[in-house]
Amino acid sequence: MSPSKPMVSPVRAVPQLSGVQQKIQAARLAQAVPSLAAAYSQALARWLGDPVLRLVGLPIITECYRSPERQDELYKQGRSTPGPIVTYKRGGESKHNRLPAPALDVAFVLPDQSVSWSGLLLSKFARLMKAADARVRWGGDWPGFKDRPHFEV
Repeated sequence: MSPSKPMVSPVRAVPQLSGVQQKIQAARLAQAVPSLAAAYSQALARWLGDPVLRLVGLPIITECYRSPERQDELYKQGRSTPGPIVTYKRGGESKHNRLPAPALDVAFVLPDQSVSWSGLLLSKFARLMKAADARVRWGGDWPGFKDRPHFEV
């Protein structure tokens, strides 16, 4: 008979941001209009306070303010440059093109440090954003083109 070894359950790593990444997140959040920044901060705090959600991914702001030139680059994607169509707004037409910006885009840092735009995670985060402020509109609720990473007031 061999001595039994205690079972060790694997520990799941909680996604973390480096100090530089945290500064980038703070700078992006500072670009948002106050009501949207507050809703994001509250939704993020609720996400991080949930032990299950905290393990699956960490919400991050991928873009808030976007220059009209950057907007035009994104508009060309899927049209005259490779990649999927990600916007129907040209430079100057998007809520991202104002400062402070009434729009921001979200993705998730996963435990392996990859970035995901999972529709499931975004829909869960959207519930928290809309609960934080009823004025928040989620691009995943739009008829036609679904812009799931997008939140605006």
